[in-house]
This record gives sequence, structure tokens and C-alpha cells, in this order.
Amino acid sequence: MENTLNGRKALITGGAGGIGAASARALAARGAKVVIADVDAAAAEALADEVGGTTWAVDLLDVESLATLSLDCDILVNNAGIQRISPIEDFEPADFRRLVTLMLEAPFLLIRAALPHMYANNFGRIINLSSVHGIRASPFKSAYVSAKHGLEGLSKVTALEGGEHGVTSNCINPGYVRTPLVESQIADQAKVHGIPESEVLAKIMLTESAVKRLVEPEEVASLVAWLASDHAGMVTGASYTMDGGWSAR
Repeated sequence: MENTLNGRKALITGGAGGIGAASARALAARGAKVVIADVDAAAAEALADEVGGTTWAVDLLDVESLATLSLDCDILVNNAGIQRISPIEDFEPADFRRLVTLMLEAPFLLIRAALPHMYANNFGRIINLSSVHGIRASPFKSAYVSAKHGLEGLSKVTALEGGEHGVTSNCINPGYVRTPLVESQIADQAKVHGIPESEVLAKIMLTESAVKRLVEPEEVASLVAWLASDHAGMVTGASYTMDGGWSAR
């Protein structure tokens, strides 16, 4: 595989599993030095050993500590995420704040911390793992949809401010990806919709998709790797759907 990212340092949040781990492998395979940021320090260490990277054991909900950060990465992949499914009238305010903090405020603070280094070197790649829910809504996901819609706006503002400094900022918008986060939703979806767990994929998760399967993490990682490369230098402020046709409706 061509080492298109030699000399680049990449930081991936939520990097120990799912899309984050697939992205770490893809970027490392192209020559990047990868920093795996995750609250699960043991899983991050295991993956770092595999790809020749390093780790950052971090709780991204601790936004006070993030406010004073200075990052020296060339590629920032904002990937960390969680989910909570509930009707708005039953949605716990603390849960709403937690999702928005992790998936919108933390990316803002990490971008803020990374831009000075990127500007100084006239190169940077901000890659935000959004979702089809960054451009579409679904019931019972008020916090997740709100956070992802906000991330879309943050990404575009970053693109506009970073353009003259060689920094691009883009979103990737997958549908349901084969990750522990999605698999853990099945029971919650079954409960809130009143259907058996065995029917959740067909009746809830994939009903809007023209391609009736889950997205594989490696498919998302291949797009992460391209957006991180020099070949994507004119791609910024964009949102790349990988949703099997969901958003085409």
C-alpha cells in the first residue's frame, strides 16, 4: 500500500474500537503515526501495539481539561460517540447534555486545540465522523440528531476558517455501521418500538436504505484515509454520505 501519509501524525478519538479502530489501521497502513485516544486504556494500548502507534487515555466528557489543550496532530479524526434512545418527553436532560458534550463540544475543543499547529505547518485534516443523522432525523434520537447536526455546522465553519491555512474539514455520514454502538441499540430499539429484537434491522434500521446491509467499519475507514491524504486537498466543507441510499429519499 502506498505510504501517502508518511510523516503525518493522526489523532483518533474513540479509536480503540469500531470505526475508530478501522481508521487507525487504515491510516497506519499508509504511513501515519497514529495516536489512539479512548477512555478504554487497555483496548487502546492493544491496538497501538498492533499498529505501532501510541495512546491517549482520555475522558472527553471532562471538557474543562480539554479547554487548555494544545495538540500537535496533522490529522484529527473526531469519532467518539454514544447513543441514547428515548421519546423526548422521557429523555433525561443529563443524558441529552452528555451526548451533546461528547459529540459536539469535545470536537470543538479538540479542533480548537489542533488548529494552531495545523496553521503553522499550512496543513491539516479535520475529519468528523457524523452520521446520516447529521442530515436526516429519526424519532427517539433527539440528542444524537441534535449533536450530529451541530457537528455538521462546526465542520463547515472550520472549513471556511481553515482554507487559507491549508486545513480542510469534512464530515463522513454513514448509515448504521457494524459496530458495538449499533449492536447495543438493538434491544433499545425493540423496546421503544414494541417489536422483537430480531425484527429491528429489517423494520427499523435498514428500512430507508436501498442497500439492505450494515456498513462495514473498513468501508468508512477507507474514506477517512482518502480525506486525510494530499489527494483530498480541494475537498472541504463537504459531507460524504455512506448510507446505502438512505439520504437519497
